Amino acid sequence: MFLIFKKLILSTLFNFSLFLLLIIGIQNSNQKSKVDLLINETIKLPVGFIIGVSFITGSVFGSFMPVNLNHKK
Repeated sequence: MFLIFKKLILSTLFNFSLFLLLIIGIQNSNQKSKVDLLINETIKLPVGFIIGVSFITGSVFGSFMPVNLNHKK
């Protein structure tokens, strides 16, 4: 149980720090585009922000997937 809690805390801190760096680094971005969702479109966002948020989202979901490296025969 302690290992799961530790993994959750470390993942949260790592992804939050990546998000802060993304926000700081995206300040002077000029290229903007819209993301076409199934229902609507988003507002014009910087391309780097869209790519960065998708990377962080994948990192969050990937950290919750269990990895079983012990293969028993």
